[in-house]
Amino acid sequence: MTFTKIAAIGTLAVSALALSACNNMMPQKDSGMSAQAMANASVNTEGMARMNIVQVAQSNPDFSVLVEAVQAAGLGGMLSDPKGNYTVFAPTNDAFVQLLQESNMTKAQLFANKPLLTKVLGYHVIDGKSPIYAKSVMAGNLMTASKDTLTVTADGKLMDETGRTAVLLKTDIAANNGVVHVIDKVLMPK
Repeated sequence: MTFTKIAAIGTLAVSALALSACNNMMPQKDSGMSAQAMANASVNTEGMARMNIVQVAQSNPDFSVLVEAVQAAGLGGMLSDPKGNYTVFAPTNDAFVQLLQESNMTKAQLFANKPLLTKVLGYHVIDGKSPIYAKSVMAGNLMTASKDTLTVTADGKLMDETGRTAVLLKTDIAANNGVVHVIDKVLMPK
Protein backbone atom coordinates (compact mmCIF):
# COMPACT_ATOMS: atom_id res chain seq x y z
CA MET A 1 0.00 0.00 0.00
CA THR A 2 1.37 3.39 -0.88
CA PHE A 3 1.86 6.26 1.51
CA THR A 4 -0.69 8.26 -0.50
CA LYS A 5 -3.42 5.71 0.23
CA ILE A 6 -2.50 5.58 3.91
CA ALA A 7 -2.56 9.39 4.08
CA ALA A 8 -5.95 9.40 2.36
CA ILE A 9 -7.33 7.12 5.04
CA GLY A 10 -5.77 9.23 7.78
CA THR A 11 -7.45 12.35 6.49
CA LEU A 12 -10.85 10.81 5.93
CA ALA A 13 -13.76 12.38 7.61
CA VAL A 14 -14.10 10.81 10.98
CA SER A 15 -17.28 9.75 12.51
CA ALA A 16 -19.02 11.28 15.38
CA LEU A 17 -21.26 9.62 17.82
CA ALA A 18 -24.32 11.41 19.07
CA LEU A 19 -24.39 10.16 22.63
CA SER A 20 -26.85 11.98 24.83
CA ALA A 21 -27.76 11.55 28.42
CA CYS A 22 -31.43 11.44 27.52
CA ASN A 23 -31.06 8.84 24.77
CA ASN A 24 -33.96 6.43 24.91
CA MET A 25 -31.79 3.57 23.61
CA MET A 26 -33.87 3.16 20.45
CA PRO A 27 -32.42 3.49 16.94
CA GLN A 28 -33.34 6.64 15.09
CA LYS A 29 -36.08 6.02 12.52
CA ASP A 30 -34.11 7.66 9.74
CA SER A 31 -30.78 6.13 10.73
CA GLY A 32 -30.34 4.06 7.59
CA MET A 33 -29.79 0.94 9.64
CA SER A 34 -31.57 -2.00 8.03
CA ALA A 35 -34.74 -3.31 9.61
CA GLN A 36 -33.04 -6.67 10.15
CA ALA A 37 -30.04 -5.03 11.83
CA MET A 38 -32.32 -2.99 14.09
CA ALA A 39 -34.22 -6.13 15.03
CA ASN A 40 -30.98 -8.00 15.70
CA ALA A 41 -29.64 -5.12 17.81
CA SER A 42 -32.83 -5.11 19.87
CA VAL A 43 -33.14 -8.86 20.38
CA ASN A 44 -32.79 -10.19 23.89
CA THR A 45 -30.39 -7.74 25.50
CA GLU A 46 -30.38 -9.94 28.58
CA GLY A 47 -28.93 -12.79 26.50
CA MET A 48 -26.36 -10.45 24.96
CA ALA A 49 -25.23 -9.37 28.41
CA ARG A 50 -23.94 -12.93 28.84
CA MET A 51 -21.80 -12.59 25.67
CA ASN A 52 -18.50 -10.78 25.34
CA ILE A 53 -17.97 -7.87 22.93
CA VAL A 54 -16.82 -10.14 20.08
CA GLN A 55 -19.78 -12.48 20.52
CA VAL A 56 -22.20 -9.53 20.50
CA ALA A 57 -20.69 -8.35 17.21
CA GLN A 58 -20.77 -11.88 15.77
CA SER A 59 -24.45 -12.20 16.68
CA ASN A 60 -25.41 -9.28 14.41
CA PRO A 61 -24.89 -9.72 10.64
CA ASP A 62 -24.62 -5.92 10.24
CA PHE A 63 -21.22 -6.16 12.01
CA SER A 64 -19.74 -8.89 9.77
CA VAL A 65 -17.07 -6.58 8.30
CA LEU A 66 -16.17 -5.32 11.79
CA VAL A 67 -15.79 -8.92 12.97
CA GLU A 68 -13.53 -9.69 9.98
CA ALA A 69 -11.47 -6.57 10.71
CA VAL A 70 -11.06 -7.49 14.39
CA GLN A 71 -9.88 -10.96 13.36
CA ALA A 72 -7.49 -9.57 10.72
CA ALA A 73 -5.98 -7.17 13.28
CA GLY A 74 -5.66 -9.90 15.92
CA LEU A 75 -7.81 -8.04 18.46
CA GLY A 76 -10.35 -10.80 19.12
CA GLY A 77 -8.57 -12.02 22.23
CA MET A 78 -8.45 -8.58 23.81
CA LEU A 79 -12.12 -7.85 23.12
CA SER A 80 -13.12 -11.29 24.46
CA ASP A 81 -11.29 -10.80 27.76
CA PRO A 82 -13.81 -11.42 30.55
CA LYS A 83 -11.92 -8.97 32.80
CA GLY A 84 -12.30 -6.11 30.29
CA ASN A 85 -14.38 -2.99 30.78
CA TYR A 86 -14.65 -1.90 27.17
CA THR A 87 -16.78 0.73 25.51
CA VAL A 88 -16.90 -0.04 21.79
CA PHE A 89 -18.18 2.30 19.09
CA ALA A 90 -19.12 -0.32 16.49
CA PRO A 91 -19.33 0.78 12.84
CA THR A 92 -21.86 -1.03 10.66
CA ASN A 93 -21.05 -2.78 7.39
CA ASP A 94 -22.35 0.30 5.56
CA ALA A 95 -19.86 2.43 7.48
CA PHE A 96 -16.99 0.27 6.22
CA VAL A 97 -18.33 0.43 2.65
CA GLN A 98 -18.37 4.23 2.92
CA LEU A 99 -14.78 4.26 4.24
CA LEU A 100 -13.55 2.07 1.39
CA GLN A 101 -15.31 4.22 -1.21
CA GLU A 102 -13.92 7.45 0.24
CA SER A 103 -10.37 6.07 0.42
CA ASN A 104 -10.43 4.23 -2.93
CA MET A 105 -9.19 1.13 -1.14
CA THR A 106 -10.41 -2.43 -1.17
CA LYS A 107 -11.22 -4.33 1.98
CA ALA A 108 -8.23 -6.58 1.24
CA GLN A 109 -5.89 -3.56 1.07
CA LEU A 110 -7.15 -2.19 4.36
CA PHE A 111 -6.97 -5.56 6.11
CA ALA A 112 -3.45 -6.22 4.73
CA ASN A 113 -2.11 -3.13 6.52
CA LYS A 114 -2.23 -4.55 10.04
CA PRO A 115 -0.64 -1.52 11.80
CA LEU A 116 -3.15 0.87 10.23
CA LEU A 117 -6.09 -1.50 10.79
CA THR A 118 -5.11 -2.02 14.44
CA LYS A 119 -4.87 1.76 15.00
CA VAL A 120 -8.24 2.41 13.32
CA LEU A 121 -9.99 -0.34 15.30
CA GLY A 122 -8.31 0.76 18.54
CA TYR A 123 -9.76 4.22 17.93
CA HIS A 124 -13.21 2.66 18.43
CA VAL A 125 -12.42 1.23 21.87
CA ILE A 126 -12.24 2.84 25.31
CA ASP A 127 -10.68 0.61 27.96
CA GLY A 128 -11.59 2.04 31.33
CA LYS A 129 -12.42 1.20 34.92
CA SER A 130 -15.99 0.58 33.78
CA PRO A 131 -17.91 0.71 30.48
CA ILE A 132 -19.42 4.05 29.49
CA TYR A 133 -23.18 3.82 29.07
CA ALA A 134 -25.06 6.63 27.29
CA LYS A 135 -26.44 8.07 30.53
CA SER A 136 -22.88 8.56 31.85
CA VAL A 137 -21.47 10.40 28.87
CA MET A 138 -20.19 13.84 29.77
CA ALA A 139 -18.53 16.55 27.66
CA GLY A 140 -14.77 16.15 27.51
CA ASN A 141 -12.04 13.99 26.05
CA LEU A 142 -11.82 10.22 25.97
CA MET A 143 -8.53 8.38 25.47
CA THR A 144 -8.94 5.47 23.09
CA ALA A 145 -7.11 2.15 23.07
CA SER A 146 -5.09 3.51 20.12
CA LYS A 147 -3.85 6.35 22.41
CA ASP A 148 -5.76 8.94 20.38
CA THR A 149 -8.44 11.34 21.61
CA LEU A 150 -12.17 11.40 20.95
CA THR A 151 -14.07 14.42 22.20
CA VAL A 152 -17.59 14.39 23.56
CA THR A 153 -19.05 17.78 22.70
CA ALA A 154 -21.36 19.83 24.90
CA ASP A 155 -24.31 18.73 22.78
CA GLY A 156 -23.49 15.04 23.31
CA LYS A 157 -21.77 14.20 20.01
CA LEU A 158 -18.50 12.34 19.61
CA MET A 159 -15.94 14.26 17.55
CA ASP A 160 -12.65 12.89 16.26
CA GLU A 161 -9.31 14.69 16.08
CA THR A 162 -10.13 16.18 12.66
CA GLY A 163 -13.44 17.68 13.84
CA ARG A 164 -15.84 15.35 12.03
CA THR A 165 -18.86 13.74 13.67
CA ALA A 166 -21.01 10.63 13.09
CA VAL A 167 -24.51 9.47 13.89
CA LEU A 168 -25.42 7.18 16.75
CA LEU A 169 -27.70 4.37 15.63
CA LYS A 170 -28.14 2.52 18.94
CA THR A 171 -26.64 2.70 22.42
CA ASP A 172 -26.09 0.51 25.44
CA ILE A 173 -25.89 -3.01 24.00
CA ALA A 174 -24.52 -4.71 27.11
CA ALA A 175 -21.87 -7.42 27.02
CA ASN A 176 -20.26 -9.28 29.90
CA ASN A 177 -17.06 -7.28 29.39
CA GLY A 178 -18.40 -3.91 28.32
CA VAL A 179 -20.93 -2.08 26.17
CA VAL A 180 -21.42 -1.52 22.44
CA HIS A 181 -22.73 1.66 20.82
CA VAL A 182 -23.58 1.36 17.10
CA ILE A 183 -22.31 4.14 14.82
CA ASP A 184 -22.73 4.90 11.12
CA LYS A 185 -19.13 5.84 10.26
CA VAL A 186 -15.69 4.39 10.78
CA LEU A 187 -13.81 6.61 13.22
CA MET A 188 -10.38 7.69 11.98
CA PRO A 189 -7.55 8.99 14.16
CA LYS A 190 -5.36 11.82 12.86
